[in-house]
Amino acid sequence: MLDVLGLDDVEEVAYRHLVQRSPRSAAEVGEATGLNELRANQLLGALEAKGLVARATGGGFVASPPSVALGALMVQRQQELRRAELDLETLNGLYREGVSQRGTGDVVDVVRGSKAVAQRFGQLQQAARREVAVLVKAGVAVVSPDDNDDDETGAQSRGVVYRVVVEREVLERPGFVSQAQSSLAGGMHVRVARSVPLRLIVVDRELALVPLASTPDDQGFGALLIHPSPLLDALLAMFHLVWEGAARLIFPGDPLRESDGDPLEHLDATVLSLLMAGLTDQAVGKQLDLSMRTVQRRVRHLMDRAGVDTRLQLGREATLRGWI
Repeated sequence: MLDVLGLDDVEEVAYRHLVQRSPRSAAEVGEATGLNELRANQLLGALEAKGLVARATGGGFVASPPSVALGALMVQRQQELRRAELDLETLNGLYREGVSQRGTGDVVDVVRGSKAVAQRFGQLQQAARREVAVLVKAGVAVVSPDDNDDDETGAQSRGVVYRVVVEREVLERPGFVSQAQSSLAGGMHVRVARSVPLRLIVVDRELALVPLASTPDDQGFGALLIHPSPLLDALLAMFHLVWEGAARLIFPGDPLRESDGDPLEHLDATVLSLLMAGLTDQAVGKQLDLSMRTVQRRVRHLMDRAGVDTRLQLGREATLRGWI
């Protein structure tokens, strides 16, 4: 935890030990940290230089009060971050000036290699301030969902809005619903389209990343990083067209309600949403770990509740009632 303040693991163990059991000799600190006495003395010297320990009058070492010692380190780090922010603002100004002077052929940078693409994908999300717009095609992942969780969660915790359109085939991946639940709970908006034209991520309407090739394993895999330009404007317009034509996904926990305030059960909302997105009964069952008969029974229940006889009528009635 204290690594953000510049302490390594051994220094943190030693300081925590002294906080609980001061004063302590170098030999005792060495025993607690697994170091010999010489190395322990060097370690304590480093902590003393950082203001975290002091020498006791009767010999040995004592921990400085955390509120004072760590507080001073926190202030120092905050000052360093502020200086970095000022440098960042200056560099951004210089960068924008340079971009404005680029020729028409310089609005696109080429990122080469799967590792470089994945790194840039993460950097874009980490730097996002307002919005991340994503188009997801089936069978392709710049990074795995597990690897992307931290970037996505961190951005959402800062108030960044995620709008994601997934290709229908993506919903047929086993476990898609369970993987998406945490993202939806964090405020992500997900819609599904029969197909999307390309793989795309746009951050703050300022930068877009378009992966190339079919998979990261393909020879020559890379991506295009697109700067503010008419090309970026066209990609944004395309995203909005796809977004407006896509169907919203509803998963368990989404407070979906009818216009008269009568709540729709979470399971029924999920089944209905996946069916309206174009999944078959069998695919819905796989996503929700239900038998096909159970899915069909839930659909029949929804049809009875809506007072209709066909699934086509159910879709219309669900729209009128605000279920989807």
